Amino acid sequence: MELLHVGLAAIGAGIAVIGAAIGVGKIGSSAMEAIARQPEAAGKIQTAMIIAAALVEGVALFGVVAALLGVLK
Repeated sequence: MELLHVGLAAIGAGIAVIGAAIGVGKIGSSAMEAIARQPEAAGKIQTAMIIAAALVEGVALFGVVAALLGVLK
């Protein structure tokens, strides 16, 4: 039974990391397209992109920590 909990936690952590990777990839892709369309706004776009990517990574870290806490209870 304990092994099942560890496996489920690992799957949950993996899903959180994969979701974050997809999210950051979409953010980067959209930012590059926006910069290509309006090069003069590159600074503002880059700042917004970094903030959004940091928020996505924070949510992913929260998901991994929650999965580990489920195992270590």
